[in-house]
Amino acid sequence: MTDTPIQTLNDLARLRGAPVLTPETAQALRGELEQAMTTASWFTIGVMAPSADAALTSLRSLEASQGWEPLKVVDSTAEPGPVFLKANQKGGSIRIRIEHGLGEGILISGHGDDESQPSTTWGPLPLNFFA
Repeated sequence: MTDTPIQTLNDLARLRGAPVLTPETAQALRGELEQAMTTASWFTIGVMAPSADAALTSLRSLEASQGWEPLKVVDSTAEPGPVFLKANQKGGSIRIRIEHGLGEGILISGHGDDESQPSTTWGPLPLNFFA
């Protein structure tokens, strides 16, 4: 028996919020995610977080870990509260809005340059997954 039911990226798909991962599981998922991301041309990222600052910190950690150029915040909120951050590499933009009732975590969707490559979403991953 294992300590966590999460063993692969596919195990995350049924969750509303990111689970607590053991260091070993997180490392295994990082390797699987790295391999899976090589099939995509560009990405959209969703971050469900308790605040805009927490969401942006998680996104910046992801960008740094992947060697991506930082995207530009084009719309945000000054209100306190839970947020949903949507980042789009193709458009180079980040939008942050208040959103109640969500879990917490990072969702990464890989996209192709045409319809022959379907988009795939991985996550939710913990907010500190790329820290």
